[in-house]
Amino acid sequence: MRAQNGAQPFQHRCRVYYEDTDAGGIVYYVNYLKFMERARTERLRSLGFAQSTLAGENLLFVVHSAEARYMAPAKLDDELNVSAEVMELNRASLRFRQQVRRASDDALLCEGQFLIACVRADSLKPRAIPEALRKAFATDPGLFPAGD
Repeated sequence: MRAQNGAQPFQHRCRVYYEDTDAGGIVYYVNYLKFMERARTERLRSLGFAQSTLAGENLLFVVHSAEARYMAPAKLDDELNVSAEVMELNRASLRFRQQVRRASDDALLCEGQFLIACVRADSLKPRAIPEALRKAFATDPGLFPAGD
């Protein structure tokens, strides 16, 4: 399922801490993946679905594949806006497009795509995304990117 609209994507705001950086005060590349993971988790939470509750219902979302491109560095104390847009909603997976931008100047620092699989917590086998969650993703105007 694909959709198009002009709504703004979900944004999660975070700050770069000392622990996120290397000795030069630059964000270590893998930490952008952590920032994006947090944005996806907060997106679920904003729709009323906590990861801890889903796990109790024998459901996990796991990263199947990730692609990231780095354009410019984030630095210690930068405030970041991390987007989480659903590009595709399938029976047992979601494809997110995400960007990390510096809040002060909206500079694009990193962007990527992530295929997220829905699996059973007890066996890690694929399972269908529950209908209530599918409806929340399908009807929320902020989830599908404009122009894709």
